[in-house]
Amino acid sequence: MMKREAADEKLINDAFQKLLNDYEQSRHRKKTDLITKAFNFAKHAHKGVRRLSGEPYIMHPIAVAQIACSEIGLGSTSICSALLHDVVEDTEYTVEDIENMFGPKIAQIVDGLTKISGGIFGEQASAQAENFKKLLLTMSEDIRVILIKIADRLHNMRTLDSQPANKQYKIAGETLYIYAPLAHRLGLYAIKSELENLSFRFEHPEDYADIERKLEDTKVSRHELFDQFKAPIEETLKRMGLKYEIRERVKTPYSIWNKMQNKHVTFEEIYDILAVRIIFKPSSREAEAKECFNIYVELSRIYKSHPDRLRDWVNHPKSNGYQALHVTLMSKQGHWIEVQIRSDRMDEIAEQGLAAHWKYKEGGEYSEDENELNEWLHTIKEILDDPQPDAMDFLDAIKLNLFASEIFIFTPRGEIKTMPSGCTALDFAFSIHTFLGSHCIGAKVNHKLVPLSHKLNSGDQVEILTSKSQHVQPSWINFVSTAKARAKIQAILRRHSREIQKTGEDILNEWLKKNGFKPTTQAISQLAELHDLKQREDFLQALGEKNVILGEKDSDELKGKNKKGEGGWRRYVPFVKSNKKKEEEAQPELFVVPEKFNRKKPIYITDDNITQYKFQTCCHPIPGDDVLGYIDNKNQIEIHKRACPVANRLKTSYGNRILDAKWDMHRRLFFDATIRLGGIDRRGLVNEVTRVISNQLSVDIRKLMFTSEDGVFDGVIDLRVHDREDVKDIIDKLKEVDDLKEISQIM
Repeated sequence: MMKREAADEKLINDAFQKLLNDYEQSRHRKKTDLITKAFNFAKHAHKGVRRLSGEPYIMHPIAVAQIACSEIGLGSTSICSALLHDVVEDTEYTVEDIENMFGPKIAQIVDGLTKISGGIFGEQASAQAENFKKLLLTMSEDIRVILIKIADRLHNMRTLDSQPANKQYKIAGETLYIYAPLAHRLGLYAIKSELENLSFRFEHPEDYADIERKLEDTKVSRHELFDQFKAPIEETLKRMGLKYEIRERVKTPYSIWNKMQNKHVTFEEIYDILAVRIIFKPSSREAEAKECFNIYVELSRIYKSHPDRLRDWVNHPKSNGYQALHVTLMSKQGHWIEVQIRSDRMDEIAEQGLAAHWKYKEGGEYSEDENELNEWLHTIKEILDDPQPDAMDFLDAIKLNLFASEIFIFTPRGEIKTMPSGCTALDFAFSIHTFLGSHCIGAKVNHKLVPLSHKLNSGDQVEILTSKSQHVQPSWINFVSTAKARAKIQAILRRHSREIQKTGEDILNEWLKKNGFKPTTQAISQLAELHDLKQREDFLQALGEKNVILGEKDSDELKGKNKKGEGGWRRYVPFVKSNKKKEEEAQPELFVVPEKFNRKKPIYITDDNITQYKFQTCCHPIPGDDVLGYIDNKNQIEIHKRACPVANRLKTSYGNRILDAKWDMHRRLFFDATIRLGGIDRRGLVNEVTRVISNQLSVDIRKLMFTSEDGVFDGVIDLRVHDREDVKDIIDKLKEVDDLKEISQIM
């Protein structure tokens, strides 16, 4: 026992000493006494507690503080807050105790971290949105809350091995949904990439291992290509007299997998696994931009550049501060290779984000408190002023706004506005002013008249046209993409809807009074049901809009007439009920999760029990897919692919209902799978495709549809397969057929 305590003590002290050493090497004001005090306080508070991995609990706060210090570049206030971030939640100490010992600023950050602890997400989606609102409101006060939360999540992801599989899916899911995009938005590119990769490794371990192995196998050929490509570039840069470094950048396993899924291509078909980064030391800060373009001009003399793939982030930095010039060049071997040209300052900002911004401030040492909040926090405040009532909509709105890639729009006066990619003229109108948006009738884009729904492109000059007679229409929701526009439109529509419902309520009350009925809930529900409207609000809206006119039939309904076919108005057919019952009896009995169900253990889907689970149409999982289980509101289990968009929302909203699911099938049952084909049309091609599937592989074709136009064909084949392995075999075999150029499975 004594040996273990001594080993723990050494482990803890070594980790803390490394933290202090790294902090002392930074340009922050040296407040080591305060950090040591916070460490001793946290160590005492967590004494005797261990993590699931078995190590002393205090190792987690030290690790979070280490990430905040070394990888994000934060100072003493944040390091102390990171060391203390779990004290209030997990021990007897309060926020007041923290304030008395460490002052109001550290107490405020610890309080913010406590409010959003245990992941942003609660039992219900609405609770999730509330917690998310708290997080964002706290961010608005102090951005360090979210930076420390990202550090906390990164350490949790690095140590996720000790958690059961269902927890891994939940934590990995919300990491991909919220934390990785937040890290990206804040310019923490290295952390964003690591979070994505770790999430991918836990959700799809086999795919991750497969890509890692292929990256290792192609390492030598990649190095050869890189060496051949960079040789003439090095000669040119030396001739220009620049101090430079050329690095090869390999796409991460997650981004490779993502591209394979989205583009339906194999690993071998991804051309941009290799990119090249040129990092140079400029002669001066003022000459940075000019020298980036000088390098580009020289490179385009060696290699042919792709005209549509020049990205100028030098003169138009992203909102997270990212600057670089991206060009795509054709190598002598016939490969397009992206080259990123950056100064050493731009490179540090790209990798470290905020930390590097502070490093390049004027003067010697500095304090964290000089950091100004990013502009994008103002957008969050606007959304919080009037969030959508539906929790998931609220989250999606935030996500849409924060994480979309950006385009640059010019006003008629030539001012530049940053907007999310995919936004419309109406989005732009609302971004300037609510009045402008709500009275917008169209726009002039580059001096041409366009409708409200026109999608804007980077570099467009936009003038908004308005009319006082124009009012917000419900259809507008369908063609706006920014959170601000969506929130404002919904707020105006809700306000208008409330006014109509009030009119409907007045009409209803007047009619009830006139006909001698009392305005009871039962009476209103009865009338709403009569007009096939389930919600009271919908019924009042219909009355207000004069879509429903109350009359004699409604009066008869409330008096109890017409219940069994009287007068021919409303017939209740008894046998419909019995038919429904027969249908229910014919359906297999679904498994209902008992109260004391062990959610940490995986559920096994077998040939015998497969009918006890719900297989959702959103992703059509079949044996061999990476899947998970979700306990729905009826305590029944839905099965989804782990990569399914619906599953992503469930993981982030209802993490405690996620189960690990595994297949234990013996190829007795058949499942539907759809394969899409494309290629060059020729005689006998369809015959060859069907022969490969039916004769060689003995797979049943349920449906076959081919269309051909101008020598190019598109085909869809519905098959009956045992599992994912069958689909893979079919696709591999079809790749051997001449003139088939595109083969993919439809989810």
